[in-house]
Amino acid sequence: MPLLTDAGSYEAVRDAFKWDIPERVNMAEQVCDRHAAAAPDKTGLIVAGADGSRRDYTWLELQRLANKMANFLTAEGIQRGDRIGILLSQCVEAAVSHVGAWKLGAISIPLFSLFGEEALAFRLKDSGARVVVTEEQHYPKIEAIRDQLPDLKLVLLIDGKDGDRVRDLWKGLDAASDTFTNVDTANTDPSYIVYTSGTTGNPKGALQGHRSLLGHMPAVEFFHDFLPQPGDLMWTPADWAWIGGLMNCLMGAWFHGVPVLAYRAGKYDPEAALKLMAEYGVRNTFMPPTALKMMRAVQDIPSYGVKLRTIACAGEPMGVELLDWGRAAFGLTLNEFYGQTECNLVVANCQKVMDIKPGSMGRPIPGHDVRVIDTEGNEVPAGTVGQIAVRAPDPVMMLEYWNNPEATKNKYLGDWLLTGDQGQQDEDGYLWFVGRDDDVITSAGYRIGPGEIEDCLTKHPAIELAAAIGVPDPVRTEVIKVFIKLMPGNNGSPDLEEDIRGFVKTRLSPHEYPRLVEFVDELPLTSTGKIRRKDLRDREIAKSASA
Repeated sequence: MPLLTDAGSYEAVRDAFKWDIPERVNMAEQVCDRHAAAAPDKTGLIVAGADGSRRDYTWLELQRLANKMANFLTAEGIQRGDRIGILLSQCVEAAVSHVGAWKLGAISIPLFSLFGEEALAFRLKDSGARVVVTEEQHYPKIEAIRDQLPDLKLVLLIDGKDGDRVRDLWKGLDAASDTFTNVDTANTDPSYIVYTSGTTGNPKGALQGHRSLLGHMPAVEFFHDFLPQPGDLMWTPADWAWIGGLMNCLMGAWFHGVPVLAYRAGKYDPEAALKLMAEYGVRNTFMPPTALKMMRAVQDIPSYGVKLRTIACAGEPMGVELLDWGRAAFGLTLNEFYGQTECNLVVANCQKVMDIKPGSMGRPIPGHDVRVIDTEGNEVPAGTVGQIAVRAPDPVMMLEYWNNPEATKNKYLGDWLLTGDQGQQDEDGYLWFVGRDDDVITSAGYRIGPGEIEDCLTKHPAIELAAAIGVPDPVRTEVIKVFIKLMPGNNGSPDLEEDIRGFVKTRLSPHEYPRLVEFVDELPLTSTGKIRRKDLRDREIAKSASA
């Protein structure tokens, strides 16, 4: 049952909406069990192989696999509240691992498959994960850091055999019962943790409750022009390890019983994406602007036969040019939306019931109170730049930052959750992104914290000090540039630049490596020794202006 009513106008949709969050709710019931009861033979997941293979899973099959997962984990001593890391890309095992975890009251943690050892070590240690579900190609990274993870008791491989320190997931599933009674959970009981990068220090784990899915649904329905509609089928190139892939697409679609296409691409290829969407009849997609910008290079897009109903877009400002291109290439108006891991999907466009103002993120989604405020928490006049904030309580807001009460406290100003983004709101209520009041780098749809990159770089034997910023890029919005102060006795060279790039790429993630490297004698510092990244950004802007 949709949460929103297509009442013909934004105001009518907003005025007709009211939250109805049950006190007791379990996300596994919402995304799987009720569909298995109502339509057991309907398809819930389509797994497309790179070799052209196809495997369809019915709702009943998905439920039985999730039940087996819950029983298997229970038999291994995993209990309510335990954390389960899922180091997998788009595949059936990733999906049922999340659902199985929620069934037994455990907390799932999506992990990006390209994360390196340091990135994984921090997240798994900080969360105290007791289980990691992964595959053979990623297992060496887990084995290399396992001695740093005293809480980790079980590693499950989806494509491996039992060993001294690993278990065969499918062997365990085959032996488990396919019936399971879900743990009774309150809407504020924890369900998953998504780690989000900040400007300083290590990433923070945003802990979400079982209410979170319902909190997401008005937005998912809104920017997909009132999902579900007959024939809808969802796919995204975004990895399910990110909240955009997991909640905006996979679980958002599954809430309404909309089937989802899973495809494990080694690397995003816009032409392959078009062929995939045409072959499987994809009707709904979420695309980061970078993916769409890369798709613009493909000739004669209508010839591919893609029959999309909706395209949702977020992760970085879309811009007028991309909006016009989308209309020409697909005959659709791209619906841009906005949110962040801590409070996802709170602003959006829905071309079906409102005018689209090019460059605007849209209007507050029904159910969410989003304003632009000043440093004292007062709403500012229309057209005035301030901080974008969301009023609490709100079911899509995180419960807290895991193990970080100080950061949790600092995220709020009175009743307002602070996004950390600067914006303005016009007389019609449309919100416009102006810039970040922190140093997070937005590159190819990823929000990347410079602190994690800098921390990694300072472990390089030739580096004394490092600073990371984002510099403008026409395709990726920003690319990462690092400023390096070397240890005495070292000299900058092209070979060292390449070594530094590889150092970050293998230890953190390929999407976090610096494309630009500059060696400097000194870095601008505050009186307390913090790097003044703003000075570096201002210098780069001045350099570009004079070029």
